[in-house]
Amino acid sequence: MAMQSQAKRELLALYEEPDQAADAVERLHGAGFEDNDIEILSSTPYPEGAFGEGHTKHRLFAFPFAGAACGMAVGIAWIVGAQVSLPIITGGKPVVAVPAIIQILYEGTLLGAVLFTVLGVLFESRLPDGVGLYDDRISEGYIGISVMARERRLPDAQIALEEASPIDLLSKEGSLMHAPGTT
Repeated sequence: MAMQSQAKRELLALYEEPDQAADAVERLHGAGFEDNDIEILSSTPYPEGAFGEGHTKHRLFAFPFAGAACGMAVGIAWIVGAQVSLPIITGGKPVVAVPAIIQILYEGTLLGAVLFTVLGVLFESRLPDGVGLYDDRISEGYIGISVMARERRLPDAQIALEEASPIDLLSKEGSLMHAPGTT
């Protein structure tokens, strides 16, 4: 019984207009649901916060700097290691001449920054751990509001989503909306 009350289930409501979706998110917040329980699905790019969701914090900006530092360190180690292991002394010039290695350091720094940025995007994307509810109508322009709720909070989520007048309300079992003409 205790395990069943801890299980989370997902509801997906479909809306035609952004205002309806924003109203649904506002009602879910009013019902006590956190931002990490709510997900907005849309085929149209909307600005962050357009539906009343909180600002998502990320650390993507740190990845290029870390990559650049690593790339430069690898470049320096590579150049100095190569020059020290096979020294070619010409005309009293230093074994490791800075003007000659600037381009290699630049390329190493840039390569490290680019590679770490790609890895950072993959890391910060937080790829899903499973496939949740989805409806093909989202790709046709509808807006989906998905909410994860514990079994005991599921009625609260359903009421909050229904108050915003969805076109359809889906669970894993199917549509929860009553067909016209039925009771």
